[in-house]
Amino acid sequence: MKKNGLPFAKFYRNNPGLSRVFKWGRKLKKFALITGASGGIGKATAEMLAKEGWNLYLHYHQNEAAIKELLSICRHFGAEAIPIRADLATDGTVKTIAENVFHLDAIIHAAGISHYGLLSDIDEAAIDKLYRIHVKAPLLIIRQLLPKLRQNAVSHIVLVSSIWGQAGAACEAVYSAMKGAQIAFVKALAKETARSGVRVNAVAPGAVGTNMLSRFAPEEISDLEADIPLGRLAKPEEIAGAVSFLLSEKSNYITGQTIGVNGGWYM
Repeated sequence: MKKNGLPFAKFYRNNPGLSRVFKWGRKLKKFALITGASGGIGKATAEMLAKEGWNLYLHYHQNEAAIKELLSICRHFGAEAIPIRADLATDGTVKTIAENVFHLDAIIHAAGISHYGLLSDIDEAAIDKLYRIHVKAPLLIIRQLLPKLRQNAVSHIVLVSSIWGQAGAACEAVYSAMKGAQIAFVKALAKETARSGVRVNAVAPGAVGTNMLSRFAPEEISDLEADIPLGRLAKPEEIAGAVSFLLSEKSNYITGQTIGVNGGWYM
């Protein structure tokens, strides 16, 4: 985003008077950072929060067309929406994101990639990418932005984990390990931040109808649905609903928890 030809962040810093206006104006609004906002769950979450009155920092990496469409949708609902492009698998990510985030009430880490295959067949580069996106990036982003969250009476951190972080999955050992690390991180950080008003939770989806399942044939999807007690895949909007709940006053006494949204697949 540019103002007078300058990147928004630089324009903001170079105009102290404008900075004061933005700071005071935004103090009256709720702002959430969503990583992976161009993905299925991230997009559904952004749309739901925009409808509920949240203003959004929308992180994405490559899918510019999807983020432009999402910006239009969010702004249609009256939300202020700021795009942030960054590769979570590389160094420098935290700086890029932090420079574009000002007032902040919530962080939702919805970014993620999958890897299907035996542990014996995965190379180190793939392991490192999974680690950076699912574990290192959210830890560093949260560490950097935690002081902003602590400026509020109540703030929220939600990580979109996975059923495999709870139960583990054959042919997804590394992915399961990373998602399990997210759940452990949520439990630990919740204990550190509870007294400062920052609630930390996770949502653990089961099988969701997003592009992550595109590698499976229709017959395999049917077999998968037959294995789920509710008999179908989750909709991205149903995962977004759990995130919305954790950001609402209805969940004021919930922290350090992982909410399973899996149709009874794991209990």
